[in-house]
Amino acid sequence: MADERALEVLRRVFGYDHFRGSQQDVVDHVIAGGDALVLMPTGAGKSLCYQVPALVRPGTGVVVSPLIALMQDQVDALTELGVRAAFLNSTQDYARVREVERAFVEGELDLLYVAPERLLTDRCLALLERGRIALFAIDEAHCVSQWGHDFRPEYLGLSALHERWPEVPRIALTATATHATRQEIANRLGLDGARQFVSSFDRPNIRYRIVEKNDPRRQLLELLRQEHQGDSGIIYCLSRAKVEETADFLCGQGIDAMPYHAGLDAATRAANQARFLREDGVVMVATIAFGMGIDKPDVRFVAHLDLPKSVEGYYQETGRAGRDGLAATAWMAYGLQDVVQQRRMIDESTGDEAYKRRSASMLEAMLGLCETVECRRVRLLRYFGEQSGPCGNCDTCLEPPQAWDGTEAAQKLLSAVYRLWKERGQRFGAGHVIDVLRGKRNDKVEQYRHDELSVFGIGADLSDKDWRGVVRQLIAQSLIAVDHEAYGTLALTEGSRSVLKGERTLMLRREPPKPARTRESPRARSTVTLPPEAEALFTALRAWRGEVARSHGVPAYVIFHDATLREIALARPGSLGELGEISGVGARKLEAYGSEILERVGKF
Repeated sequence: MADERALEVLRRVFGYDHFRGSQQDVVDHVIAGGDALVLMPTGAGKSLCYQVPALVRPGTGVVVSPLIALMQDQVDALTELGVRAAFLNSTQDYARVREVERAFVEGELDLLYVAPERLLTDRCLALLERGRIALFAIDEAHCVSQWGHDFRPEYLGLSALHERWPEVPRIALTATATHATRQEIANRLGLDGARQFVSSFDRPNIRYRIVEKNDPRRQLLELLRQEHQGDSGIIYCLSRAKVEETADFLCGQGIDAMPYHAGLDAATRAANQARFLREDGVVMVATIAFGMGIDKPDVRFVAHLDLPKSVEGYYQETGRAGRDGLAATAWMAYGLQDVVQQRRMIDESTGDEAYKRRSASMLEAMLGLCETVECRRVRLLRYFGEQSGPCGNCDTCLEPPQAWDGTEAAQKLLSAVYRLWKERGQRFGAGHVIDVLRGKRNDKVEQYRHDELSVFGIGADLSDKDWRGVVRQLIAQSLIAVDHEAYGTLALTEGSRSVLKGERTLMLRREPPKPARTRESPRARSTVTLPPEAEALFTALRAWRGEVARSHGVPAYVIFHDATLREIALARPGSLGELGEISGVGARKLEAYGSEILERVGKF
């Protein structure tokens, strides 16, 4: 039975008539005092699952979040809704900290955001003892998993909350977790008995595309100019240097791009993040240090110039696109060097053998997603234990790659690696091995007399690009290794034997001859097209919203989302009552902005 108090809060505060998906079940369970572990994809409304119960239950909802840099925006958004929210973190002076502490003790707060390292201090724990707590919400709960993509050791101490406040319900939330990670979260947070709510991981509005790396800067620029001109987006790079170089390159091409990585000073990072959140059309080039908790709804693309370490990391990062439900792109350029680099990072890691095995397993799953000939979304969802059919909105659906029998090609490649080592006592990198296979008589081939080997020229039927694909896929499947101590040369593995003996058939992927953007999927066309007169009103409302946001010092979407402004532009409400019926217009916003909106609607 739905809790009517929850529905009343949803309508009055947030301006929505009904919950989405499993939100209602989660909310009712937590209001009743139950513990919960919630998995919902980015953009599915996880925050409502603890915000609504915190407003219904007596006391203050304490939200544990690792995102100090974003707490201000989260609190600003709630304040706009009329919610009494505050945070405690290291950016505040002593007087402000004392004021927030007083408000909590006296029951004047609905929600209090705290970083985990601060929460577990003696001072903060003593503070919480003096007030009334409605619930504990542990956001970004995957941070507790040591096998996850964003482990935070300070999260390990949060199991103490249940020991100290056994009667207070706890809700842990994340957008990304396999079954194994989910169990680890439950174990480490003492939530073994909690009810688990697992939503679909599918984000149907995101188009997944992985292209073969060939001058990646040029490929990226083509994507931005042809498909995302003037859009907000995030570009991920593996190194700080590459972040800086890419941001400089894009700026030189007239694109408003900024860098973000841990090597920048805190003030610069904060300023760049604030610009990205508050302005339209800004591109952030970043390491994975950026992105967790970013609520910007209109990020139209997420691009990767380097291979992520895991499917979980990839899903978390790409999920920052299209939070508003409209069409968005997840694009990645991927090549042989990515495979070699990630393998080297694992081999050279200081972790123990168990860590290296787990890291290798996660990488192999990521490589499998890159090399698949089936629907990307099917492969991605299967990783999280969810079954689905072809989506019609990824590159392999729109421009299916060729699957070909690469057994003979693999045997030729492995034979060449073996012959170069057996008959000349040396190992060579992929480029030279390919030159030998294709029968190229260059200085290096002639210097080592490799044109005299039996394998010279036996692979002339395939192009350089085809052979790079073969090498990449054999490395991905551990059928050939890269010896990093010997300057990245190729070497055989235990698995090579079965291929050379013909005991194993290898089906390999070959890229389609043209890019996947040439065809459009009906599933991707989720942008609302407005009639001309409504479009003009929508534009005017967005301009008004921008002025209000600047005067309040908050991102524009904190005032109203585009979806709400579009609905206003279509409905053209003539009274406060009609305006209050529109999704996203709660009581506080109706009171604060209703007259101004009606005035602008009246002009049209």
